[in-house]
Amino acid sequence: MSSDTFVLVDRPRPHVAVVTLNRPERMNSMAFDVMVPLKEVLEELTHDNSVRAVVLTGAGRGFSSGADHKSAGSVPHVDGLTRPSFALRSMQVLDDVILGLRRLHQPVIAAVNGAAIGGGLCLALACDIRIAGAAAYFRAAGINNGLTASELGLSYLLPRAIGTSRAFELMLTGRDVDAAEAERIGLVSRQVPDEDLLETCLDMGERIASFSRPGIELTKRTLWSGLDAGTLEGHMQAEGLGQLYVRLLTSNFEEAVAARAQSRPPVFTDDRT
Repeated sequence: MSSDTFVLVDRPRPHVAVVTLNRPERMNSMAFDVMVPLKEVLEELTHDNSVRAVVLTGAGRGFSSGADHKSAGSVPHVDGLTRPSFALRSMQVLDDVILGLRRLHQPVIAAVNGAAIGGGLCLALACDIRIAGAAAYFRAAGINNGLTASELGLSYLLPRAIGTSRAFELMLTGRDVDAAEAERIGLVSRQVPDEDLLETCLDMGERIASFSRPGIELTKRTLWSGLDAGTLEGHMQAEGLGQLYVRLLTSNFEEAVAARAQSRPPVFTDDRT
């Protein structure tokens, strides 16, 4: 499958576009072969005035499982860069996706159809509305991988969605949150049967599309600006640098991946070996 088929765009209802992450064999993990075309699709949709609402979902049984531990894919425009500069450019691609969802003129509804792990949880949180299928579950996975749980705006967006105590707990324990709990704590607006998920989101998108365009766009802008005590972009820079520090200066991530493959608990040394 070529990278240009990793992100699909459909228009099943008037004025509503469905963007599907289409790498189900990898649980729609956030390899750059998926994220680069997603970034491009978002840039196209924000200027498509025939689209009034967007639904983001994943193919198969996952919304997005976050970082791809086997194949990160290709990052564009990095020839000749050193490892630190390569890491910064890679982070920028992912940052642009999260910020692209926030900056999209149209409201974005996340149809969370399965696992939303790590960066996948960040993708869902960057959407304006989240609806969960019964099989959905959420995990702030960075802490499980020997890294920080703060990535791609997570420590900014999650407390604003569910409150500080719950956000601290989920990010520091790395435990799973199922669809029922996600609805109870406000991580999603509601949960619905899996077979009803997409239709529920399409109905919602169609309702949104029936209202005043500037009314909807300004409502989205003012809701987000009201939540912004600082700036998401600045916060994401601090998160990203912290994540890079742990990733580059310790072997924790490699140990987490190896331990998972060997079905054993990881032993973190907090040093580069």
